This record gives sequence, structure tokens and C-alpha cells, in this order.
Amino acid sequence: MPVSQAGLCLSCSHSRSSIQSMRSWLVYEGPIRKAIHSLKFGRNVALGDALAVHLAKFMETLSWPVDLVAPVPAGKQRLAERGYNQVALIAGPLADFMKKDYSSKILQRARETRTQVGLTPEQRKQNVSGAFQANAARVSGRVVLVVDDVATTGATLVACSEALRTAGAKNVYALTLARALPHHGFQIV
Repeated sequence: MPVSQAGLCLSCSHSRSSIQSMRSWLVYEGPIRKAIHSLKFGRNVALGDALAVHLAKFMETLSWPVDLVAPVPAGKQRLAERGYNQVALIAGPLADFMKKDYSSKILQRARETRTQVGLTPEQRKQNVSGAFQANAARVSGRVVLVVDDVATTGATLVACSEALRTAGAKNVYALTLARALPHHGFQIV
């Protein structure tokens, strides 16, 4: 959650996760919300590059020592419906701008999950628990940046991080375009 000074937010200070650090570029409202919806549902795939430029500039301020960038993988049904993974359209160009290795294949869905929309934080965590697996040969000893479009509770990113750490990743950082806040319709418990 947003904090006024460097350090952990209240939510993260109560429960440590496998993610070294997680940041979001903007709050999920206004123009960024419209842009994400246009990319995700409106087939405006050119937005991937445009948004990646801004994320790359934001990443420069974080000074994270990542060497591999990966998108959160889309589910088979959502991939079939859209024809693309909107997060990969951001993560690929982001890696190029950062001059880091990129792979959309190091994280895979071990099982399909239902949409996280409308789920409570606990239901979100259960929904994605064990849903991902990582390629140990590609991630062992590496510092991985996992990219997603929106973070609500962070459950998806934590599940991806756990899969990466289990596969031998040295460290995992998480970056999203936007962060949904409690006034966007979810409760933090």
C-alpha cells in the first residue's frame, strides 16, 4: 500500500512474503485505469510499449538488482479470449528498456484459476495458491522481476514469487502499473 516514507506498508509489516519488494507506479484510477482497460479489453496492444517506457523510468528510481524480467502468465481461457497476454506486452518492452533478460516462459500456470475480481483477500490467496510453477533451469540463482498490470492484495504476485523461489530464484521483486486501494471495492483484513 502507499506509504509516506521508505519502508514496509502496514499490511506487509504484519505478514512477510517471498517477495523482496513490491511497487506500483500509480494508483488504479483515472487515466491509468482507462489505459489498462484499453490494453486488456480493447485490444489496444500498442499501449504495452507506451506504458513500458514509464515503468522503465520508474524502475530507474528503485535501483533493484534484477537480471531477469517475467510477466504473470495469463490463464488459457483468458489467453484464448484476448489472443494475447496484456502483461507480456508491457514486460517484454520493459526488459528491453532496462537491458535485462526477458522470458514469458519461466512462469507457467500449473492450473487454471478463476478471476480474482470480487474475491475477498483470503479467497484470492486460496485461488492462486500453488497455481504457478517456474522453470528451475532458467531461474536458479537469478534475481527475477515479476510484472503484472494491477495489484489488489498482491496474492497473484506472492504465488508467482513462491513458485520462483521454490525453483531456486535468488530473489524476487514485483512491479505493477497500478495498485488498487481499499476504496476500489476490496477490504484488507
